[in-house]
Amino acid sequence: MTPPAPLPRLAVRAVLLHEDRLLLVNAYAGRTDLWCAPGGGVLAHDSLPQNLQREVQEETGLEIAVDAPCLVNEFHDPERGFHQVEVFFRCRLLAGDPEGDWRDTEGVVGARRWVTRDQMEGLRVKPEGLKAAAWPARAAEPLLYDPLEPLLP
Repeated sequence: MTPPAPLPRLAVRAVLLHEDRLLLVNAYAGRTDLWCAPGGGVLAHDSLPQNLQREVQEETGLEIAVDAPCLVNEFHDPERGFHQVEVFFRCRLLAGDPEGDWRDTEGVVGARRWVTRDQMEGLRVKPEGLKAAAWPARAAEPLLYDPLEPLLP
């Protein structure tokens, strides 16, 4: 009998703009050219916003307020049996130095940077819908959904 496939992993990510620049982190081991929004896996018995506040604090040293979700994304790698569902939330900076030094307490994030909409064009960023979520075409943009995006092409 074939063992059951593992359940998808649930993660939360921050869409955090400061001075019209989006915070990105490099959190993919061995892939120094790949950038994403800060965040990570959800722990049981904490709300999604609580999980996101913890992850952003660990990865960037920043304290945030978590607002409405703006993007749901799925990454998968069928060959490895990996499937992750990510919920992206709009966030606001509450405390911490956005330009200051920090060290990821978990050792996952190796770099962080604030980028403009135009600077995103020259970077390898996942998920593909992140730019549209960060800078929506309309103020009342609906929740975006990226179904089953390949983890790494």
